[in-house]
Amino acid sequence: MARPWDVDDDLWALIEPVLPPWPLKAPGPKPIPDRACLQGILFVLHTGIGWEDLPQELGFGSGMICWRCLERWTEAGVFDQLHQILLAKLNEANRIDWSRAAMDGSHIDAKRGAGTGPSPVNRGKSGSKHHLICDGNGTPIYVLTNGANVPDISRALDLLDCYPPIAGRPGLPRRRFEVLLADKGYSSEAFRQACRERGTEPIIAKPKTPNIKGLGKLRYVVEQTFALLHQFRRIAVRWERRLEIHDSLVNLACTMICWRRLIKWTG
Repeated sequence: MARPWDVDDDLWALIEPVLPPWPLKAPGPKPIPDRACLQGILFVLHTGIGWEDLPQELGFGSGMICWRCLERWTEAGVFDQLHQILLAKLNEANRIDWSRAAMDGSHIDAKRGAGTGPSPVNRGKSGSKHHLICDGNGTPIYVLTNGANVPDISRALDLLDCYPPIAGRPGLPRRRFEVLLADKGYSSEAFRQACRERGTEPIIAKPKTPNIKGLGKLRYVVEQTFALLHQFRRIAVRWERRLEIHDSLVNLACTMICWRRLIKWTG
């Protein structure tokens, strides 16, 4: 039975071409194969253990070797590229729901580093917030990390604009969804107008008004996606001091969610 951190041949065939070559000036031979190193990173991502606690008997090398590979692949933007490749595969299979998108934010505990701040939901302790946009199926499209005290609305336009268009279908790659669903934390006339200028109709209830009937049943997918994302224990609590390392692990988690859906929906 395959373990969650195992990388099968089909997934490896997508990943291997994206990995940068071993640095020519690196001292000594490559310590372990890239595939074993990636499985070590996935083991840490799934279990949440510290890098120094990675069991070497599993054949993944030491945690420091895996961390250095993660650092090098982060600099090369590997996991962001992989996420886009999997989104294109899902779009090719007609499994991206362009009829609607949903966005929201979710607080996580954070120990230190950039992108942290006093959490308004955890007695002012240090925390971060994941800002997420997903499609109507709950497939993660883009995730941003900020301090826990950053309002959702302040990153809303970034969620709309910062991810690249998704390829996979005939014609130009596509980015815009027909409708955007969000809660009252995103209520802003300027944001509504910005959505309409981008060809997306916002469905957002205004403060001090009744909730839009049926909106919760449509928005549940974003909460479901957060639940899937935070099953990866290494990012459910932010341990990485460097924000780019944490975001790289978040992109890897999004990649694995997309891969599981691709396997489920296309066989």
